Order: sequence, then C-alpha cells, then structure tokens
Amino acid sequence: MASISPDLIARRIRQGSGQEAPDLVVRDVRLFDLVTGALIDTDIAICGDTIVGTLDRYDGPNVLDGRGRIVVPGFIDTHLHVESSLVTPFEFERCVLPHGVTTAICDPHEMANVLGVPALRYFLDAATRMVMDLRVNLSSCVPSSTVETSGAVLMADDLTPLMNHPKVIGLAEFMNMPGVLSGAPDCMDKLAAFADRHIDGHAPLMHGKPLNGYLSGGISTDHEATRADEALEKIRKGMTVLIREGSVCKDLAALAPLLTVETSPFLAFCTDDRNPLEIAHEGHIDFLIRSAIARGVPPLAAYRAASLTAARAFGLTDRGMLAPGKRADIVFLDDLERCTVSDVLAAGRPIGPALDARRPIPAPGRNSVILDRPLTADDFAVPGPGAGRPVMGIIPGQIITEFLTETLPEAEGHSLPDITRDIAKVAVVARHGLNGNIGRGFVRGFGLRSGALASSVGHDAHNICVVGVADADMAAAVNRLAEIGGGFVIVENGTVRAELKLPIAGLMSDAPFETVRADLETLRAATRKMGVTLEEPFLQLAFLPLPVVPHLKITDHGLVDVSRMEVIG
Repeated sequence: MASISPDLIARRIRQGSGQEAPDLVVRDVRLFDLVTGALIDTDIAICGDTIVGTLDRYDGPNVLDGRGRIVVPGFIDTHLHVESSLVTPFEFERCVLPHGVTTAICDPHEMANVLGVPALRYFLDAATRMVMDLRVNLSSCVPSSTVETSGAVLMADDLTPLMNHPKVIGLAEFMNMPGVLSGAPDCMDKLAAFADRHIDGHAPLMHGKPLNGYLSGGISTDHEATRADEALEKIRKGMTVLIREGSVCKDLAALAPLLTVETSPFLAFCTDDRNPLEIAHEGHIDFLIRSAIARGVPPLAAYRAASLTAARAFGLTDRGMLAPGKRADIVFLDDLERCTVSDVLAAGRPIGPALDARRPIPAPGRNSVILDRPLTADDFAVPGPGAGRPVMGIIPGQIITEFLTETLPEAEGHSLPDITRDIAKVAVVARHGLNGNIGRGFVRGFGLRSGALASSVGHDAHNICVVGVADADMAAAVNRLAEIGGGFVIVENGTVRAELKLPIAGLMSDAPFETVRADLETLRAATRKMGVTLEEPFLQLAFLPLPVVPHLKITDHGLVDVSRMEVIG
C-alpha cells in the first residue's frame, strides 16, 4: 500500500472543505448516485488524483465544463487476459480507456505459460507505466493441467517474491479444481501462501458439496458461471460472480435476469477474452452495461456491477463511487441507458494527454514458436477405424464443448473428416521446443469446407492448434506460424490466404490495435469464403486445447476426457 504524506492529506481536506481552491473543478454534471439511483446536479472537486468534493458547488482556476452530462465511476473489468486482446498492455489501454475502463484486473496467465516469471515481471513493469490502473493477479495454474506441454511451470515459491508488488492483488483464477478438492500439495502451497489475499476462482458447472469445499480454500470469485441457477447458488454461498461477455464466451443473456438491485452487491462484469475487432464493433464494459439494461436490468444494478461491486470484491476500497476520498476515475455519459461514453478522466487526468506522455517498455518473448522439424501432411493422418470416434462439439458462445461419438469416413486405414456433417480434423502441435508431440482428433461446428486455420494462441499452454479438412494445408499453416513467430494463419490449397502476426510470445502483436483490428477483419472475411460459420473462429479454436473446461478437449498429448482428466486418444 503506497504511503500518503500528511501534507497531501491536509491539502485534500482543505480543498474538499472549501478552505482552498481545488486543483480541478468538474462543473455542471449530473452524478448518478449508486446508493439511490438518483441523478444529482453537482460539481466535483478534485485534488491531484482524488475526488475531494461532491453534491456541492466549487470554484477554482482550473475548470472542466461537464455541460450537464451524466457522470459515473470508471468501469472495472474484473477478470481478463490482456494477451487475449492480441496487443500489448499499452495498446490495450489505448483501446479500452475511451470506453470508460479505468481499472482492469488481469491474469498474465497466457504469457506466463510461455515464458514463466519473466511474463509476470513484464506485466508488473508495464502496469507501473500505464494511465489506466492495471492490477495483476498472479497466475495460479501454470500449467493448468498435467495433460499438456507448457512452456513454463510456476510454483508457490515462484509467486511469493512478487506478491507484495503494489500492482498485485492476489492469486489468479484457480483452474485446477481437482487439485483443490484432492488437496494436491502444490495447490495447497499456493492457497496457503495467498490465504490473506484475494484468490480468484474458476469453477465451471461446480455446485453442491464440491463447491463448498472449493470455497473453503479461500476462493471468492468466479467468472465461469453460464446459467442463472449456477450463479445463484454461487452468490448465495458468498461468491462474487463475474458476469462474462467476451469474444467467445457470452454469458450475459443467461445471467442478466439474476442481476437486480438486490443482487448487485454480488455480481460484477468481466470480459475475460475480447479482441480489438469485437471492441470496435460493440465496446467493452460499456457494452455489457448497455446490453444488460436492454435486457431489463435496472441501470442502478448495472452500474453498481460495473464499478462499486467490482471494487469491493477485489479490495479496491479507493474507488467504485464518485465520492470524497475516492480515486478520480470519472466517465462522462451522453445517455445513461445506452452508456454512451463521451469523455473519461483517469486518476483526475484527461486520458488523451496522459496517454501521449507515457513511455511504453519493450515486451519479451520473441522467437518463442519452436518446432523440432517442418511438418508434412503425414503428421496429421489419424490411423484407425472411423466407427465410434470421439468428436468435440462446438457450442457457439461457449468454451464448453460437447463430447460426441461419431462414425467417420475411412480410407486406407485412416479416419477422415466429413464435410457433409461439418466434422473437420483438429490437431495440437507442441511449440515450446521441449518435445515433438502432436495430438490429433476431430471437431464439429466450424463449417469449414476447405483449407485449414492455425493459431499459436491455444489456451492455456499455447501450443499450436490447427483445424482443417486437408492435411497438407494443416501442415502448411503450422509451418507458416513457425516462420512468422506465431499468430493466426489461413491456408487453402497450399496458399496463405490471410494471416495476423503475433510475434510477442506467439500471443500479441507489436502493431497498433487499429492494425490488428484491420487484420482480424481480413481474417474473418477469408474464413467466411472457406465456409466458416463461427463469428470468432480463431478465438473458438484457441479454447479447444483448454483441458480444464468440460467436456472433450485436445492437447499435444491427445484428446482429453475432462470429466476424468484422462487422455483417451
């Protein structure tokens, strides 16, 4: 906790009480009261980065004219992976700050699975140089399971030296649910080390006594609830449920009916994984707010979830309301229900000049996509009969997959994809230079009629995941990813149709977010021509190797039955 000098406290008191002119007066605004839901005409007095006066009138030499606009507290994204925005933390803040997101709580889990501790240190260093307040939960599950090859392993002793960094909140999403419930030593070590800190949860479909046991480990939040009854049980048991609406996982429609004024102290918002294309088309936390209100959620409940509840759930007691003593994160709205953001102050500063003044730092993790050799079409052959084949079933808008059993075509002793039933081949290729593993299987739901899509973004170990209907195109796509240092690639008939280079750990671009957004548009158009029906095919592809989310997944070890956490083929 940063120390505050007695002189600064005295200045705040003098300015708030009217003995001294405030550093900045935000004049003529309508404050949306998160206690009653009323709109109150007021000025806001600011001393440095802190609000010192509301519900009153102030004068001073520096005045910002609010022009009668509505003001609300800065929005808080309670759980995300900056890497999944496909840009650096500095480009991420430039992308989302204009949407009113002044605080984000990130888990550098993706980069940490590639690089380990250097990834955590990079995010902490970057956070100290950013305009928005980027807070870090230290990655708890690197790797997330024992059925995949990760680029790093983080134990409790790797995390504890970083736990007192001023940007660290606590421990990030604890995905190893079986390890928690079985008392696995490494899990117990981490839970014990962070017992007096916030511990983020990850408990899809968990309920009953297993949920009781999981919560008894000190875990207090969850962003994996996908049904209202699931979320209700969790908040009744003291959890704060983080309603997620990302580029793939879209839970708002299912959970919005639960968000009322009465339940709002237990429900917050998060995006988890949202890319610049989705942000450009829809927005960020502002999109969740207006979508919730459009679904009948009272504005008071929606704005509480976006700020006050979020702040309290993560121990950020210095924000979440526009009130004296709170951080001056102020969002100006032209319309409350539509959540139309027109201006933002972050810690009392207009965001444009503040962004211009900061000094980004270079990111580590280049040249991290390592294959032991170039691949050929033969590497993607699936030997054996087509009858009784396990097939992953895509559920649009979810990272949960179905465990299907299908009969597939055969030729020369190998099982083949079936375009007529929307069944493609899928493979995961180890890319950390540790082995030459390749896991092979089948997936239904992409709509792919030709070619292949490959990505070095493959949660959580971030090996290369490729889906295709032609083995030669699958090999060409994977080889191309190795050449460019990671990213997204589309290959058809041996030709690269489109690509997005992600040279930073194979996860992030070093380009401006506008460039990434344009490249994503090109990729999306190219996939449509190949028959893909998914709105975000590369992000959907990235979750197929995630073996901690039900029901059937694939890693470089092979197909994984998540319910038993066993490799089955």
